Amino acid sequence: MTSTELRFPTTEIAVSAREYVERIEPAVLANHSLRAYLFGTAIAAQRGWQAGEDYDDELLFLCCVLHDVGLTEEGDGDRRFEVDGADLAVRFVLERGLTEARAQVVWDAIALHTSPDIAERKGPEVALTQAGTITDVAGTGASLLPVGYADEVHARFPRLDVEDGLADAIVAQALAKPAKGAPMTLPGELVRQRVPSVHMSTWNDMVAASPWRK
Repeated sequence: MTSTELRFPTTEIAVSAREYVERIEPAVLANHSLRAYLFGTAIAAQRGWQAGEDYDDELLFLCCVLHDVGLTEEGDGDRRFEVDGADLAVRFVLERGLTEARAQVVWDAIALHTSPDIAERKGPEVALTQAGTITDVAGTGASLLPVGYADEVHARFPRLDVEDGLADAIVAQALAKPAKGAPMTLPGELVRQRVPSVHMSTWNDMVAASPWRK
């Protein structure tokens, strides 16, 4: 692959989604979302999947580019960031004419992008969104990428310490609204690891508060 192949869908809704994300997200998150799509499509190619036949390319782009809008001020609601982001993304795409059925795929992909194994069973766009995001964050699917491809992607969309940028954004939200860090969620686990002085609700807390334990 060459840098000329680092392309994105050019439909009206795809262009609008990219502009929206680049306006409401810091560059570290926007770059991550664009890389997630590029890595997702590269993984699809390695699996022998063809855009337009095995997956919907425009839909995959919308899933990837919007997957972290829950970490923005505009997307910061009262639920874990994946769900807040899915809700905001669906409002965005429905307002721009996406069908209910395709919007549901966007919701699933964003809500499940931190849920390996589950996302893999929910259809190609959902699976590729999860694969692209985890490849970008942790390099999990790096072995599936063509030689030199990641270097070209990183040169065009620098990482900007995305690992810390993502974690900091997730932790900040959970510290401000502890309900976002429910037991066994990524936000709760990140707070426990990065800010151990702050107590986040655990499985034991949840069970102890149950009326069945009285």
